[in-house]
Amino acid sequence: MLVARNEIDTYLAGLEQPKRSTLEALRRTIREILPDAEECISYGMPAFKVQGKTVAGFAAYKNHLSYLPHSGSVLATLGEDVSAYETSKGSLRFPVDEPLPKRLVKKLVATRMGELGLTR
Repeated sequence: MLVARNEIDTYLAGLEQPKRSTLEALRRTIREILPDAEECISYGMPAFKVQGKTVAGFAAYKNHLSYLPHSGSVLATLGEDVSAYETSKGSLRFPVDEPLPKRLVKKLVATRMGELGLTR
């Protein structure tokens, strides 16, 4: 949806570097993994939906960036894979200048998709 994509472009344009480029890299990675996902704004933050269900999102904060799986159990399921990052029940925090590794994003997305019973 073009309107939502423009909203995400606006969200990213409002960020200072390196936050903007780091989140732009994450956005490209998610779009690569989920090329047919709908981009949207959910709870004021960029997100990606598959078959109407939110699968992934991200946000910028003052001192960190967050990957949001839109689930309270995805990060706990991935234990060792996310152990290098600070996590809460629903977010994975990462540095403003270090994009998440593609293999980790693939695991995060695949875990959420499986949880929702969705296939790519």
